[in-house]
Amino acid sequence: MVIVSENLPKAMSQPAEGKLAYRAMVLEQPGQPLQLQHWPLRPPGSGEVRIRVLACAVCRTDLHVVDGELPQRKLPLVPGHEIIGVVDALGPSEPSNAEPASSGTVAATGPVAWKVGQLVGVPWLGWTCGQCDYCREDRENLCELAQFTGYTRDGGYAEYVYADLRYIFPVPESYTPAEAAPLMCAGLIGYRSYRFAGEARRLGIYGFGAAAHLLVQLARYEGRQVFAFTRPGDRAGQEFALRLGAVWAGDSDKLPPEPLDAAIIFAPVGALVPHALQAVRKGGVVVCGGIHMSDIPSFPYRLLWGERMVRSVANLTRRDAQEFLTLAPKVPVRTHVSTYPLEQANEALADLRAGRLTGAAVLIP
Repeated sequence: MVIVSENLPKAMSQPAEGKLAYRAMVLEQPGQPLQLQHWPLRPPGSGEVRIRVLACAVCRTDLHVVDGELPQRKLPLVPGHEIIGVVDALGPSEPSNAEPASSGTVAATGPVAWKVGQLVGVPWLGWTCGQCDYCREDRENLCELAQFTGYTRDGGYAEYVYADLRYIFPVPESYTPAEAAPLMCAGLIGYRSYRFAGEARRLGIYGFGAAAHLLVQLARYEGRQVFAFTRPGDRAGQEFALRLGAVWAGDSDKLPPEPLDAAIIFAPVGALVPHALQAVRKGGVVVCGGIHMSDIPSFPYRLLWGERMVRSVANLTRRDAQEFLTLAPKVPVRTHVSTYPLEQANEALADLRAGRLTGAAVLIP
């Protein structure tokens, strides 16, 4: 049985044939602007929920998808994977042993009984097989058959999105939808990168965008020192980092005033890896937190020697979401957002591409 909300938005359109449809910004071909289209509204399938989108943040990964820097697996495609919305309809075959979820708690990794009208978030990792070695080893982020919201399955640059009921999460009550949207990727992937940095007391962050502006608040809350690196000459970004609690901010091609215990690179610039290795002390780690990066240039072995380590971060797990979405309101982590109407998605992407944003861009249908 499909359970459906009685409250459909006024923005819903009704084509000539009488079927309900919703607006979506659609990628037809990489490198081309998104197109505003009307897609038919269908009931959710087995194990799915249909969600009425209230806000969707714009992520740098969206740029990689739209610009064709990632292998294109689905076209046409609705991008967007930092989604906040309201459960509008429940598909059939919801697990009978599901546990109820409330807005004050975060879903565990088991099945959850969602309710129509509940406020939820949808992240990048949208589906896993649950059967492969990675899934069985509690490393679902590496599942060989994984599906990704806004990349291999349609995402949140739309009025509606369909999601696997296992991969949505209750939203902390202290956030508005626009404020909560960046938590679903900048927050979750950022948090996983932060965990991989270990117990670093002096933490460098290269690329001070959506993820970095959240992590600096968490690091300060935990008593760590953050050294922020921006594009050379980006004084506004450096001042923003200092306002949020960084102890130092400077150009990414410069060394910090003291050696770092660890560094996280969010900027998709491979040339930053040797710079970060030079900045961390022996035994330190450099974490590459993005899904795409330009080629890493060759560098002398002495930068790696001394048991320094370089590692990547791939996707996220439900456990990451559980931990971060519980921790974020305690800090509290505050998001800084600029909102755009849904139909201005191309403008939001252009502002992100050009580095004109402070914090995160968020689309509002």
